[in-house]
Amino acid sequence: MLIVSARWLGATLLVSLLMQQQIRRDWVILKQHWPFIVIMGSSGYAFFNGLYFVAAHSTSAINLGIIQGSIPIFVLLGTCVIFRTAITRLQIVGIFITLIGVFIITAKGDLSLLLALAFSKGDLLMLVACFFYAVYTIGLKYCPKVSTWSLFAVMGATAFVISLPMSLIEASLGYSQLPTPKGWFIIFMITLLPSLLAQIAFIQGVKMIGPQRASVFVNLIPIFSALLAVLFLDEQFQLYHSIALTMVLGGIALSELSKVIYVPK
Repeated sequence: MLIVSARWLGATLLVSLLMQQQIRRDWVILKQHWPFIVIMGSSGYAFFNGLYFVAAHSTSAINLGIIQGSIPIFVLLGTCVIFRTAITRLQIVGIFITLIGVFIITAKGDLSLLLALAFSKGDLLMLVACFFYAVYTIGLKYCPKVSTWSLFAVMGATAFVISLPMSLIEASLGYSQLPTPKGWFIIFMITLLPSLLAQIAFIQGVKMIGPQRASVFVNLIPIFSALLAVLFLDEQFQLYHSIALTMVLGGIALSELSKVIYVPK
């Protein structure tokens, strides 16, 4: 929980320092949408990250990777129910092909690992976390007409405030640890890359192609994780890497070929 609080505090401070004039200009509009901002910052940032980390204590990395593949399914169902958005067969097929790719990469190509899966309370927590991120993804359709940087800054600030009680509970239970110098460097990289740059890109991507199509790209996360492990952790590139990568990219391509094209209002 300390990492959750630190990453959103750091990301908010960075954006606030670099984009303070833009945030001031957009503040008149942003403060009129504070309930929306609280829901978005809480669900997409604080709750998703917090539940993800807690779930990791009582479930396996394989389960975490596979369950994360439920986000596009939640988004697909949500946009269908809320917005009455049509779903094509290509979209459905594409999502399930990417999901199979996630299964392959998280199980490292070993079918016996998938057959031996056991589910725990951590899996339920992870499923709830994915639901919250799907809510956030769908909610981006309702973004106020302001700069992406300004929107992110206030959502990040909200996430930091919401995460503080989580960090205090963790500390009161005796689980908190102050980071080492290496730990602070890792937190800085988490702040800069997944917390700031990736979220800005995701917000902008959803604005451009809509939540339904954008959510399918979430399944690239396990693929990128595996490839980065090969590059930086000296893991060996295996045949299952190629198969999973082909399936995930192929599934995304099928979704992109769908006749349902989202046009921003």
